[in-house]
Amino acid sequence: MEGYDVVVIASFYGQPNFLKRFGVPVPLSVSQNGYVIPAQWQSALGNGSSAGGILGLLLNGWASDRYGPKKVMLCAIVALTAFIFVAVFANSLGMLVAAEVLCGIPWGIFQTLTTAYASEVCPVQLRGYLTAYVNLCWGVGILLSSGVVKATLPITTDWSWRLPFVIQWVWVIPLFAIVWFSPHSPWWLVRNGRLEEAEDTIMRLTNPEFFSREDAKNTVAMMVHTNELEKQESEGTTYIDCFRTTNRRRTEIVMMVFAMQLLSGQNLIGQGVQFLQTAGISTDLAFSLNMVLNSMFIIGTFASWGLLSVFGRRTIYFYGMACMSVVLFVIGGLGFVHSTGAIYTIGALLIALNFVYNASLGPVCYTLIGEVSSTRLRQKSVALSRIAYQIMNITCGIIVPRMLSPTTWNWGAKSGLFWGGSAALCTAYIFLRLPETRGRSYGELDLLFENKVAAWRFSKTKADQFATHEPLQRVQSEEKKGVNPEISHLEH
Repeated sequence: MEGYDVVVIASFYGQPNFLKRFGVPVPLSVSQNGYVIPAQWQSALGNGSSAGGILGLLLNGWASDRYGPKKVMLCAIVALTAFIFVAVFANSLGMLVAAEVLCGIPWGIFQTLTTAYASEVCPVQLRGYLTAYVNLCWGVGILLSSGVVKATLPITTDWSWRLPFVIQWVWVIPLFAIVWFSPHSPWWLVRNGRLEEAEDTIMRLTNPEFFSREDAKNTVAMMVHTNELEKQESEGTTYIDCFRTTNRRRTEIVMMVFAMQLLSGQNLIGQGVQFLQTAGISTDLAFSLNMVLNSMFIIGTFASWGLLSVFGRRTIYFYGMACMSVVLFVIGGLGFVHSTGAIYTIGALLIALNFVYNASLGPVCYTLIGEVSSTRLRQKSVALSRIAYQIMNITCGIIVPRMLSPTTWNWGAKSGLFWGGSAALCTAYIFLRLPETRGRSYGELDLLFENKVAAWRFSKTKADQFATHEPLQRVQSEEKKGVNPEISHLEH
Protein backbone atom coordinates (compact mmCIF):
# COMPACT_ATOMS: atom_id res chain seq x y z
CA MET A 1 0.00 0.00 0.00
CA GLU A 2 2.89 2.33 0.68
CA GLY A 3 4.59 1.52 -2.62
CA TYR A 4 1.33 2.28 -4.42
CA ASP A 5 0.85 5.72 -2.89
CA VAL A 6 4.47 6.87 -3.06
CA VAL A 7 4.52 6.43 -6.84
CA VAL A 8 1.01 7.86 -7.22
CA ILE A 9 2.09 11.16 -5.66
CA ALA A 10 5.30 11.34 -7.70
CA SER A 11 3.41 10.50 -10.93
CA PHE A 12 0.96 13.34 -10.33
CA TYR A 13 3.79 15.82 -10.92
CA GLY A 14 3.55 14.92 -14.60
CA GLN A 15 -0.25 14.50 -14.84
CA PRO A 16 -1.87 17.45 -16.70
CA ASN A 17 -5.13 17.56 -14.67
CA PHE A 18 -3.35 17.45 -11.31
CA LEU A 19 -0.95 20.17 -12.48
CA LYS A 20 -3.83 22.41 -13.61
CA ARG A 21 -5.63 21.89 -10.28
CA PHE A 22 -2.69 22.49 -7.94
CA GLY A 23 0.21 23.80 -10.03
CA VAL A 24 1.43 27.25 -11.00
CA PRO A 25 1.53 28.40 -14.65
CA VAL A 26 4.88 28.51 -16.43
CA PRO A 27 5.87 29.03 -20.09
CA LEU A 28 5.58 25.95 -22.32
CA SER A 29 9.30 26.27 -22.94
CA VAL A 30 9.80 25.46 -19.25
CA SER A 31 7.19 22.67 -18.93
CA GLN A 32 5.36 20.87 -21.74
CA ASN A 33 2.18 20.89 -19.59
CA GLY A 34 2.27 24.64 -18.93
CA TYR A 35 2.09 24.08 -15.16
CA VAL A 36 4.45 22.82 -12.46
CA ILE A 37 4.11 21.89 -8.81
CA PRO A 38 6.60 24.17 -6.97
CA ALA A 39 9.64 22.30 -5.66
CA GLN A 40 8.84 23.22 -2.05
CA TRP A 41 5.39 21.61 -2.33
CA GLN A 42 6.90 18.53 -3.96
CA SER A 43 9.26 18.31 -1.00
CA ALA A 44 6.37 18.74 1.45
CA LEU A 45 4.27 16.04 -0.24
CA GLY A 46 7.18 13.62 -0.45
CA ASN A 47 8.37 14.30 3.08
CA GLY A 48 4.90 14.27 4.65
CA SER A 49 4.68 10.49 4.48
CA SER A 50 8.27 10.23 5.72
CA ALA A 51 7.49 12.38 8.76
CA GLY A 52 4.41 10.29 9.54
CA GLY A 53 6.46 7.17 8.87
CA ILE A 54 8.96 8.10 11.58
CA LEU A 55 6.10 8.39 14.08
CA GLY A 56 4.77 5.01 12.96
CA LEU A 57 8.20 3.42 13.27
CA LEU A 58 8.68 4.66 16.82
CA LEU A 59 5.17 3.54 17.73
CA ASN A 60 5.73 0.12 16.19
CA GLY A 61 8.93 -0.52 18.13
CA TRP A 62 6.99 -0.25 21.39
CA ALA A 63 3.58 -1.59 20.35
CA SER A 64 4.78 -4.74 18.58
CA ASP A 65 6.83 -5.80 21.61
CA ARG A 66 3.83 -5.32 23.90
CA TYR A 67 0.88 -6.45 21.78
CA GLY A 68 2.51 -8.57 19.08
CA PRO A 69 2.90 -7.97 15.33
CA LYS A 70 -0.54 -9.33 14.43
CA LYS A 71 -2.63 -6.97 16.59
CA VAL A 72 -0.52 -3.96 15.64
CA MET A 73 -0.92 -4.73 11.93
CA LEU A 74 -4.71 -5.01 12.23
CA CYS A 75 -4.94 -1.65 14.02
CA ALA A 76 -2.72 -0.01 11.40
CA ILE A 77 -4.95 -1.23 8.55
CA VAL A 78 -8.04 0.20 10.27
CA ALA A 79 -6.29 3.55 10.82
CA LEU A 80 -5.16 3.74 7.19
CA THR A 81 -8.71 3.09 5.99
CA ALA A 82 -9.82 6.25 7.79
CA PHE A 83 -6.85 8.40 6.73
CA ILE A 84 -7.41 7.70 3.01
CA PHE A 85 -10.58 9.83 3.23
CA VAL A 86 -8.44 12.94 3.71
CA ALA A 87 -6.50 12.28 0.49
CA VAL A 88 -9.58 11.48 -1.59
CA PHE A 89 -11.43 14.67 -0.65
CA ALA A 90 -8.44 17.03 -0.47
CA ASN A 91 -9.03 20.44 -2.08
CA SER A 92 -5.57 21.94 -1.58
CA LEU A 93 -1.94 20.91 -1.49
CA GLY A 94 -2.01 21.52 2.26
CA MET A 95 -4.72 18.90 2.73
CA LEU A 96 -2.76 16.46 0.59
CA VAL A 97 0.31 17.02 2.77
CA ALA A 98 -1.82 16.38 5.88
CA ALA A 99 -3.14 13.18 4.28
CA GLU A 100 0.40 12.03 3.52
CA VAL A 101 1.48 12.65 7.13
CA LEU A 102 -1.50 10.73 8.53
CA CYS A 103 -1.17 7.82 6.09
CA GLY A 104 2.57 7.76 6.78
CA ILE A 105 1.93 6.62 10.37
CA PRO A 106 0.46 3.18 9.48
CA TRP A 107 2.89 2.94 6.55
CA GLY A 108 5.74 3.35 9.02
CA ILE A 109 4.31 0.42 10.97
CA PHE A 110 4.01 -1.71 7.82
CA GLN A 111 7.58 -0.94 6.75
CA THR A 112 9.35 -2.78 9.55
CA LEU A 113 6.67 -4.97 11.06
CA THR A 114 6.35 -7.02 7.87
CA THR A 115 10.11 -7.61 7.55
CA ALA A 116 10.59 -8.60 11.18
CA TYR A 117 7.52 -10.86 11.08
CA ALA A 118 8.64 -12.55 7.87
CA SER A 119 12.09 -13.26 9.31
CA GLU A 120 10.54 -14.86 12.41
CA VAL A 121 7.99 -17.23 10.84
CA CYS A 122 10.17 -19.01 8.29
CA PRO A 123 13.15 -21.41 8.53
CA VAL A 124 16.71 -20.29 7.86
CA GLN A 125 16.70 -21.79 4.35
CA LEU A 126 13.68 -19.73 3.27
CA ARG A 127 14.34 -16.60 5.33
CA GLY A 128 16.11 -14.74 2.53
CA TYR A 129 13.36 -15.44 0.01
CA LEU A 130 10.47 -14.46 2.26
CA THR A 131 12.06 -11.21 3.46
CA ALA A 132 13.00 -10.40 -0.15
CA TYR A 133 9.33 -10.98 -1.04
CA VAL A 134 8.61 -7.71 0.81
CA ASN A 135 10.27 -5.92 -2.10
CA LEU A 136 8.04 -7.81 -4.54
CA CYS A 137 5.00 -6.52 -2.66
CA TRP A 138 6.33 -3.00 -3.08
CA GLY A 139 6.78 -3.72 -6.78
CA VAL A 140 3.20 -4.91 -7.22
CA GLY A 141 1.90 -1.75 -5.55
CA ILE A 142 4.19 0.51 -7.58
CA LEU A 143 3.36 -1.16 -10.91
CA LEU A 144 -0.36 -1.07 -10.12
CA SER A 145 -0.22 2.62 -9.26
CA SER A 146 1.62 3.54 -12.46
CA GLY A 147 -0.99 1.64 -14.49
CA VAL A 148 -3.88 3.31 -12.66
CA VAL A 149 -2.42 6.80 -13.13
CA LYS A 150 -1.86 6.19 -16.85
CA ALA A 151 -5.43 4.84 -17.21
CA THR A 152 -6.85 8.02 -15.64
CA LEU A 153 -4.95 10.39 -17.96
CA PRO A 154 -7.94 10.83 -20.36
CA ILE A 155 -10.25 11.92 -17.47
CA THR A 156 -10.57 15.71 -17.52
CA THR A 157 -12.03 16.22 -14.02
CA ASP A 158 -10.56 16.03 -10.52
CA TRP A 159 -11.41 12.33 -10.49
CA SER A 160 -8.33 11.78 -12.65
CA TRP A 161 -6.25 12.14 -9.47
CA ARG A 162 -8.90 11.23 -6.88
CA LEU A 163 -9.58 7.75 -8.32
CA PRO A 164 -6.03 6.45 -7.69
CA PHE A 165 -6.54 7.28 -4.00
CA VAL A 166 -10.02 5.68 -3.94
CA ILE A 167 -8.65 2.39 -5.27
CA GLN A 168 -6.62 1.97 -2.07
CA TRP A 169 -9.84 1.03 -0.27
CA VAL A 170 -10.28 -2.00 -2.54
CA TRP A 171 -7.70 -4.18 -0.79
CA VAL A 172 -8.33 -3.11 2.80
CA ILE A 173 -10.77 -5.97 3.52
CA PRO A 174 -8.66 -8.73 1.87
CA LEU A 175 -5.54 -7.58 3.72
CA PHE A 176 -7.40 -7.39 7.03
CA ALA A 177 -8.71 -10.93 6.53
CA ILE A 178 -5.25 -12.29 5.65
CA VAL A 179 -3.68 -10.74 8.75
CA TRP A 180 -6.58 -11.90 10.94
CA PHE A 181 -6.00 -15.55 10.00
CA SER A 182 -2.19 -15.33 10.14
CA PRO A 183 -0.37 -16.92 13.10
CA HIS A 184 1.42 -14.98 15.80
CA SER A 185 5.20 -14.76 15.57
CA PRO A 186 6.65 -17.76 17.47
CA TRP A 187 9.59 -15.61 18.58
CA TRP A 188 7.22 -13.04 20.11
CA LEU A 189 5.35 -15.84 21.89
CA VAL A 190 8.64 -17.21 23.27
CA ARG A 191 9.71 -13.76 24.47
CA ASN A 192 6.41 -13.51 26.32
CA GLY A 193 6.66 -16.98 27.90
CA ARG A 194 3.84 -18.53 25.85
CA LEU A 195 5.79 -21.64 24.89
CA GLU A 196 2.87 -23.98 24.16
CA GLU A 197 1.36 -21.41 21.79
CA ALA A 198 4.76 -21.07 20.13
CA GLU A 199 4.82 -24.84 19.55
CA ASP A 200 1.30 -24.73 18.11
CA THR A 201 2.30 -21.89 15.79
CA ILE A 202 5.36 -23.78 14.56
CA MET A 203 3.22 -26.85 13.87
CA ARG A 204 0.83 -24.64 11.92
CA LEU A 205 3.71 -23.23 9.87
CA THR A 206 5.19 -26.64 9.00
CA ASN A 207 4.14 -29.84 7.28
CA PRO A 208 3.17 -32.42 9.96
CA GLU A 209 4.36 -35.22 7.67
CA PHE A 210 7.94 -33.98 7.96
CA PHE A 211 7.85 -32.02 11.22
CA SER A 212 6.66 -33.67 14.44
CA ARG A 213 5.52 -32.19 17.74
CA GLU A 214 8.89 -33.22 19.18
CA ASP A 215 10.62 -31.21 16.45
CA ALA A 216 8.48 -28.24 17.40
CA LYS A 217 9.50 -28.63 21.07
CA ASN A 218 13.16 -28.73 20.06
CA THR A 219 12.74 -25.65 17.89
CA VAL A 220 11.11 -23.75 20.73
CA ALA A 221 13.92 -24.90 23.04
CA MET A 222 16.44 -23.43 20.60
CA MET A 223 14.44 -20.19 20.53
CA VAL A 224 14.38 -20.08 24.32
CA HIS A 225 18.14 -20.70 24.41
CA THR A 226 18.82 -17.90 21.92
CA ASN A 227 16.45 -15.59 23.73
CA GLU A 228 18.13 -16.28 27.08
CA LEU A 229 21.55 -15.52 25.59
CA GLU A 230 20.30 -12.16 24.40
CA LYS A 231 18.38 -11.55 27.62
CA GLN A 232 21.64 -11.49 29.58
CA GLU A 233 22.63 -8.44 27.58
CA SER A 234 19.26 -6.94 26.72
CA GLU A 235 16.92 -7.38 29.71
CA GLY A 236 14.32 -4.60 29.81
CA THR A 237 15.46 -3.27 26.46
CA THR A 238 14.94 0.28 25.24
CA TYR A 239 16.00 2.06 22.08
CA ILE A 240 19.19 3.12 23.87
CA ASP A 241 20.15 -0.56 24.16
CA CYS A 242 20.42 -0.70 20.37
CA PHE A 243 23.53 1.48 20.68
CA ARG A 244 25.22 -0.43 23.51
CA THR A 245 27.95 -3.09 23.35
CA THR A 246 27.77 -5.36 20.28
CA ASN A 247 24.31 -4.05 19.38
CA ARG A 248 25.85 -0.70 18.39
CA ARG A 249 27.58 -2.28 15.41
CA ARG A 250 24.48 -4.21 14.39
CA THR A 251 22.30 -1.10 14.60
CA GLU A 252 24.77 0.93 12.57
CA ILE A 253 24.78 -1.71 9.83
CA VAL A 254 21.00 -2.07 9.55
CA MET A 255 20.59 1.73 9.54
CA MET A 256 23.16 2.12 6.77
CA VAL A 257 21.77 -0.81 4.77
CA PHE A 258 18.38 0.91 4.61
CA ALA A 259 19.78 4.42 4.08
CA MET A 260 21.96 3.17 1.22
CA GLN A 261 18.83 2.30 -0.75
CA LEU A 262 18.37 6.04 -1.26
CA LEU A 263 22.06 6.92 -1.45
CA SER A 264 22.25 4.51 -4.41
CA GLY A 265 20.27 6.96 -6.57
CA GLN A 266 17.03 4.98 -6.29
CA ASN A 267 15.14 8.23 -5.62
CA LEU A 268 15.49 9.12 -9.32
CA ILE A 269 13.44 6.01 -10.11
CA GLY A 270 10.69 7.18 -7.76
CA GLN A 271 10.52 10.43 -9.73
CA GLY A 272 10.51 8.47 -13.00
CA VAL A 273 7.82 10.42 -14.88
CA GLN A 274 9.25 13.82 -14.01
CA PHE A 275 12.81 12.65 -14.66
CA LEU A 276 11.88 11.34 -18.12
CA GLN A 277 9.98 14.54 -18.93
CA THR A 278 12.95 16.71 -17.96
CA ALA A 279 15.07 14.55 -20.26
CA GLY A 280 12.78 15.58 -23.14
CA ILE A 281 10.32 12.65 -23.40
CA SER A 282 6.63 13.43 -24.07
CA THR A 283 4.00 13.08 -21.33
CA ASP A 284 2.25 10.02 -22.82
CA LEU A 285 5.51 8.21 -23.57
CA ALA A 286 6.88 9.12 -20.13
CA PHE A 287 3.91 7.41 -18.43
CA SER A 288 4.27 4.37 -20.72
CA LEU A 289 7.98 4.08 -19.98
CA ASN A 290 7.19 4.54 -16.30
CA MET A 291 5.11 1.34 -16.40
CA VAL A 292 8.04 -0.53 -17.96
CA LEU A 293 10.33 1.07 -15.39
CA ASN A 294 8.14 -0.04 -12.49
CA SER A 295 7.70 -3.56 -13.86
CA MET A 296 11.39 -4.00 -13.00
CA PHE A 297 10.38 -4.10 -9.33
CA ILE A 298 8.73 -7.46 -9.97
CA ILE A 299 11.15 -8.85 -12.58
CA GLY A 300 14.17 -7.77 -10.54
CA THR A 301 12.83 -9.36 -7.35
CA PHE A 302 12.35 -12.69 -9.12
CA ALA A 303 15.93 -12.40 -10.36
CA SER A 304 17.09 -11.70 -6.80
CA TRP A 305 15.66 -15.04 -5.64
CA GLY A 306 17.91 -16.78 -8.13
CA LEU A 307 20.90 -14.74 -6.98
CA LEU A 308 20.13 -15.43 -3.29
CA SER A 309 20.25 -19.17 -3.97
CA VAL A 310 23.77 -18.88 -5.38
CA PHE A 311 25.47 -15.86 -3.85
CA GLY A 312 25.71 -14.36 -0.37
CA ARG A 313 23.87 -11.23 0.74
CA ARG A 314 27.09 -9.21 1.04
CA THR A 315 28.21 -10.17 -2.47
CA ILE A 316 24.87 -9.23 -4.04
CA TYR A 317 24.72 -5.92 -2.19
CA PHE A 318 28.32 -5.01 -3.09
CA TYR A 319 28.13 -5.73 -6.82
CA GLY A 320 24.61 -4.31 -7.11
CA MET A 321 25.73 -0.99 -5.63
CA ALA A 322 28.87 -0.90 -7.78
CA CYS A 323 26.83 -1.55 -10.93
CA MET A 324 24.35 1.20 -10.05
CA SER A 325 27.21 3.63 -9.58
CA VAL A 326 28.49 2.92 -13.10
CA VAL A 327 25.02 3.26 -14.69
CA LEU A 328 24.38 6.56 -12.87
CA PHE A 329 27.68 8.01 -14.06
CA VAL A 330 26.73 7.11 -17.65
CA ILE A 331 23.27 8.71 -17.25
CA GLY A 332 24.90 11.84 -15.83
CA GLY A 333 27.32 12.02 -18.75
CA LEU A 334 24.49 11.68 -21.29
CA GLY A 335 22.85 14.70 -19.66
CA PHE A 336 25.39 16.84 -21.51
CA VAL A 337 24.43 15.33 -24.89
CA HIS A 338 21.47 16.99 -26.61
CA SER A 339 20.13 14.45 -29.10
CA THR A 340 17.14 12.16 -29.51
CA GLY A 341 19.37 9.11 -29.20
CA ALA A 342 20.74 10.32 -25.88
CA ILE A 343 17.22 10.92 -24.56
CA TYR A 344 16.05 7.37 -25.32
CA THR A 345 19.32 5.92 -24.03
CA ILE A 346 18.72 7.70 -20.72
CA GLY A 347 15.25 6.13 -20.56
CA ALA A 348 16.67 2.66 -21.26
CA LEU A 349 19.43 3.11 -18.67
CA LEU A 350 16.91 4.24 -16.06
CA ILE A 351 15.00 0.98 -16.64
CA ALA A 352 18.26 -0.99 -16.38
CA LEU A 353 19.08 0.90 -13.17
CA ASN A 354 15.78 -0.14 -11.63
CA PHE A 355 16.33 -3.76 -12.64
CA VAL A 356 19.76 -3.81 -10.97
CA TYR A 357 18.32 -2.16 -7.87
CA ASN A 358 15.51 -4.69 -7.54
CA ALA A 359 17.74 -7.67 -8.26
CA SER A 360 20.12 -6.62 -5.48
CA LEU A 361 19.66 -3.71 -3.08
CA GLY A 362 15.87 -3.60 -3.00
CA PRO A 363 15.01 -7.13 -1.80
CA VAL A 364 18.32 -8.08 -0.18
CA CYS A 365 18.03 -5.06 2.11
CA TYR A 366 14.99 -6.61 3.81
CA THR A 367 16.82 -9.90 4.18
CA LEU A 368 19.84 -8.24 5.77
CA ILE A 369 18.00 -6.09 8.29
CA GLY A 370 15.99 -9.10 9.42
CA GLU A 371 19.18 -11.13 9.93
CA VAL A 372 21.74 -8.61 11.22
CA SER A 373 19.53 -7.31 14.06
CA SER A 374 19.36 -9.41 17.24
CA THR A 375 16.07 -11.22 17.85
CA ARG A 376 15.37 -9.49 21.16
CA LEU A 377 15.99 -5.99 19.77
CA ARG A 378 14.74 -6.72 16.27
CA GLN A 379 11.59 -4.59 16.28
CA LYS A 380 13.49 -1.63 17.74
CA SER A 381 16.61 -1.91 15.59
CA VAL A 382 14.58 -2.48 12.42
CA ALA A 383 12.48 0.55 13.37
CA LEU A 384 15.66 2.60 13.79
CA SER A 385 16.91 1.40 10.41
CA ARG A 386 13.72 2.59 8.78
CA ILE A 387 13.98 5.91 10.63
CA ALA A 388 17.43 6.31 9.08
CA TYR A 389 15.79 5.60 5.72
CA GLN A 390 13.08 8.18 6.38
CA ILE A 391 15.60 10.83 7.44
CA MET A 392 17.52 10.20 4.24
CA ASN A 393 14.22 10.18 2.35
CA ILE A 394 13.38 13.61 3.76
CA THR A 395 16.80 14.87 2.69
CA CYS A 396 16.33 13.45 -0.81
CA GLY A 397 12.78 14.80 -0.85
CA ILE A 398 14.24 18.28 -0.44
CA ILE A 399 17.07 18.10 -2.97
CA VAL A 400 15.76 15.77 -5.72
CA PRO A 401 12.75 17.96 -6.70
CA ARG A 402 15.17 20.88 -6.96
CA MET A 403 17.54 18.81 -9.09
CA LEU A 404 14.74 17.99 -11.54
CA SER A 405 12.48 21.06 -11.40
CA PRO A 406 12.90 23.39 -14.40
CA THR A 407 12.26 26.38 -12.12
CA THR A 408 15.10 25.64 -9.66
CA TRP A 409 18.41 23.80 -10.21
CA ASN A 410 17.24 22.08 -13.44
CA TRP A 411 20.02 19.46 -13.44
CA GLY A 412 17.90 16.87 -15.24
CA ALA A 413 19.90 13.79 -16.24
CA LYS A 414 23.12 15.43 -15.00
CA SER A 415 21.99 14.60 -11.46
CA GLY A 416 23.18 11.06 -12.24
CA LEU A 417 26.75 12.25 -11.62
CA PHE A 418 25.88 13.26 -8.06
CA TRP A 419 24.19 9.97 -7.26
CA GLY A 420 26.88 7.97 -9.04
CA GLY A 421 29.44 9.41 -6.63
CA SER A 422 27.14 8.68 -3.69
CA ALA A 423 26.75 5.05 -4.81
CA ALA A 424 30.54 4.71 -5.16
CA LEU A 425 31.02 5.76 -1.52
CA CYS A 426 28.34 3.25 -0.46
CA THR A 427 30.20 0.50 -2.33
CA ALA A 428 33.28 1.19 -0.19
CA TYR A 429 31.18 1.06 3.00
CA ILE A 430 29.67 -2.30 2.03
CA PHE A 431 33.13 -3.80 1.54
CA LEU A 432 34.39 -2.56 4.91
CA ARG A 433 31.35 -2.97 7.19
CA LEU A 434 28.66 -5.28 5.81
CA PRO A 435 28.97 -8.92 7.01
CA GLU A 436 27.78 -12.09 5.27
CA THR A 437 24.72 -13.60 7.00
CA ARG A 438 23.75 -16.33 4.55
CA GLY A 439 23.00 -19.70 6.16
CA ARG A 440 23.55 -18.49 9.72
CA SER A 441 21.16 -19.11 12.59
CA TYR A 442 20.38 -16.16 14.85
CA GLY A 443 22.41 -17.76 17.63
CA GLU A 444 25.47 -18.05 15.38
CA LEU A 445 25.14 -14.44 14.29
CA ASP A 446 24.97 -13.38 17.94
CA LEU A 447 28.29 -15.14 18.59
CA LEU A 448 30.00 -13.65 15.54
CA PHE A 449 29.01 -10.13 16.54
CA GLU A 450 29.83 -10.79 20.20
CA ASN A 451 33.36 -11.83 19.20
CA LYS A 452 33.74 -8.78 16.94
CA VAL A 453 34.54 -10.80 13.83
CA ALA A 454 35.47 -8.54 10.90
CA ALA A 455 32.81 -8.14 8.20
CA TRP A 456 34.89 -9.85 5.51
CA ARG A 457 35.57 -12.86 7.80
CA PHE A 458 31.95 -13.74 8.64
CA SER A 459 31.54 -16.24 5.80
CA LYS A 460 34.74 -18.13 6.70
CA THR A 461 34.36 -18.24 10.49
CA LYS A 462 32.76 -21.27 12.14
CA ALA A 463 30.37 -20.65 15.02
CA ASP A 464 28.80 -23.17 17.41
CA GLN A 465 26.31 -21.56 19.75
CA PHE A 466 25.99 -24.70 21.90
CA ALA A 467 29.70 -25.43 22.42
CA THR A 468 31.39 -24.35 25.63
CA HIS A 469 35.06 -24.38 24.72
CA GLU A 470 37.57 -21.96 23.12
CA PRO A 471 38.19 -18.82 25.15
CA LEU A 472 37.50 -15.48 23.52
CA GLN A 473 41.16 -14.49 23.50
CA ARG A 474 42.01 -17.68 21.59
CA VAL A 475 39.40 -16.88 18.93
CA GLN A 476 40.68 -13.36 18.45
CA SER A 477 44.33 -14.37 18.25
CA GLU A 478 43.65 -17.12 15.71
CA GLU A 479 41.59 -14.72 13.63
CA LYS A 480 44.55 -12.34 13.47
CA LYS A 481 46.78 -15.19 12.29
CA GLY A 482 44.36 -15.99 9.48
CA VAL A 483 43.21 -19.28 11.02
CA ASN A 484 39.61 -20.30 10.45
CA PRO A 485 38.47 -20.48 14.11
CA GLU A 486 35.42 -22.07 15.65
CA ILE A 487 33.64 -19.59 17.88
CA SER A 488 31.81 -21.01 20.84
CA HIS A 489 29.43 -19.63 23.41
CA LEU A 490 31.21 -18.57 26.58
CA GLU A 491 29.78 -19.46 29.95
CA HIS A 492 29.94 -16.55 32.35
